[in-house]
Amino acid sequence: MTNGAFPSDLFSGSRFAVVGLGRNGRAVVTALLSMGAEVQAWDDNAPPGPDDFAGCAGTSRFVAAPLEDLTGFEALILSPGIPHHLPTPHPVAVHARAAGVPILSDAEILYRAVRKAGSHARFASITGTNGKSTTTALLAHMIEGAGLPVAAGGNLGTASLALPLLPDEGVYVIEMSSYMLERLDRYHASTACLLNLTPDHLDRHGDMAGYASAKRHVFDNMTPQDLAVIGVDDAYCRKEAHELIGRGLRVAEISVQDASAVTGVAAGNNATTLPGAHNLQNMLVAQAMARHLGLDDDAIARGIRTYPGLPHRQALAGVIDDIRFINDSKATNAEAAEKALLCYDRVIWIAGGMAKSGGIEALAPLFGRIAKAFLIGRDAPLLEQTLLAHGVATQNSVTLEAATQAALEAARAMDVKTVLLSPACASFDQFASFEARGASFVDILTRLSDSETP
Repeated sequence: MTNGAFPSDLFSGSRFAVVGLGRNGRAVVTALLSMGAEVQAWDDNAPPGPDDFAGCAGTSRFVAAPLEDLTGFEALILSPGIPHHLPTPHPVAVHARAAGVPILSDAEILYRAVRKAGSHARFASITGTNGKSTTTALLAHMIEGAGLPVAAGGNLGTASLALPLLPDEGVYVIEMSSYMLERLDRYHASTACLLNLTPDHLDRHGDMAGYASAKRHVFDNMTPQDLAVIGVDDAYCRKEAHELIGRGLRVAEISVQDASAVTGVAAGNNATTLPGAHNLQNMLVAQAMARHLGLDDDAIARGIRTYPGLPHRQALAGVIDDIRFINDSKATNAEAAEKALLCYDRVIWIAGGMAKSGGIEALAPLFGRIAKAFLIGRDAPLLEQTLLAHGVATQNSVTLEAATQAALEAARAMDVKTVLLSPACASFDQFASFEARGASFVDILTRLSDSETP
């Protein structure tokens, strides 16, 4: 079996319901049609027309209509952002429960498709509050460098059902959000990790216990032949490691706080694209998972050394007058911004947007590293109040362009060599995504640099 398409009759005779037709939902519909399924799909905000998937295989099996009776459907696939329980279940989720139809994630459907197609390709699952994307990309990079067939996606980049069919020796590296995890059923990971747990998405899961419970599903169906990798530097993850050991699973406990536990090729590797203690954790976790998948230490070291980094995650966006501008737009909460601030002794900080619960108060121990903060977006006044209360020089610049220009001037005047965009906030008040925010930052810097050139 070689990499490629799934059989066109794989789900022949099966009916699937899909709600939500963003990046994820459209990939689900396209894939299911190509595998021979009948699909009825709907999107409340952008209702599809009958010709919406006209360019896809199997469009004669596509129905664009609201879903009110799910009798006879094999599964309902909701886009990750659509709730099936809290804070209020989507009406179609209520219909699905009434009809006894399972509510599944696209990662679950991918797993079923791979096994139904006869492939024994292994699955590696990555979850946690922060660090998922880097660990996913790093592990996939290691595997690819070792010459094994690999496909990476899920919550990161390519939607799960847009990934190709891999042969028996292949590995799927799937980044999994809590939204995806709570909709698994038969999915079996050969290795899975839980990097860390800090409060996030509590409106969706009710409380921290509910959030931790959703993350725990990453280890469902694992056996003693598999490997669970847990970052044990927080209490929630230590508890999970203890419970998994009690279940008889093999568990690799990863700590960067305990120096004696930092071992292997990742410990001595000075990777410029993976700065900071949080990235040491990412490297150690990827190392443990890669070893379980059969990679030797030479392949792991080569993967770390050649890892190019991910866009918008502490990426060098530009240099003006020896001042480095760091694009960490992916930092959409305080915990993620903390990881970036820990990497620099003194910075000009650009932050703001739509603040998460708790704002940036948790960053107070790092405020001494901030020479001056330039704030943007809806919740700039809230962040400004916190910073001023701690004696941090602050300016509400409103827009990213104004903040970047002001940050350059301040860095020159104050002899600071790093300007850090690490917003600690969501982007949706001013940008379509954190990627769009980061791309705008790079574009602004390009124009500033051009204007500086004689």
